[in-house]
Amino acid sequence: MAVGCDHAGRDHKELFMQHIEAMGYKVLDMGVAPDVERANYPEVAIKVARLIQAGEAKFGILICGTGVGMAMVANRFRGVRAANCPTELVAVMARGHNDANILTLGQRTIGPRLALSILDAFLSTNFEGGRHQERINLFEGIYGTEKL
Repeated sequence: MAVGCDHAGRDHKELFMQHIEAMGYKVLDMGVAPDVERANYPEVAIKVARLIQAGEAKFGILICGTGVGMAMVANRFRGVRAANCPTELVAVMARGHNDANILTLGQRTIGPRLALSILDAFLSTNFEGGRHQERINLFEGIYGTEKL
C-alpha cells in the first residue's frame, strides 16, 4: 500500500502508516519526509497514482489539507479511482460501488480518530462488481474508443 502526504497531512500519514503496518500490510512511504517544511501535493499524488497504475500497489492513501487536491491529481491517471472520503459511509460506497483504489483525506478537516475509522471502512470493504462494474467500464472508456 502506497501512502503519501504533503506538509499539511504529515501527522495523519504517520498515524496511518503505523496502523496499516499493524494490520499486516506492506507500506510504501511516498513522502513527505518529516523535515520537509513545504511540499507540493501534486508531486506526491503523482508518485502514488503511478504505483497504482503500474500495479505495484493495490491501494493508495493520500493526505493533504482537505484531500481534494490529491484526489484531483490522482484521478488524471487511467485506472486510478481516487475518492475523497469525509465519512465512513462515503468510504464504504467508494470501495463497494466505485472500486476506489486511492483514499484521500484532509488532515485539516478530519480528526485522527475519525480518519482511522474512515481508513478501516475503506480497507475492509470489497468491490461489489455487477452493475457497478458496468459503470466503471463506462467512465474508463472500455465500451468504445471515445474519449470522455
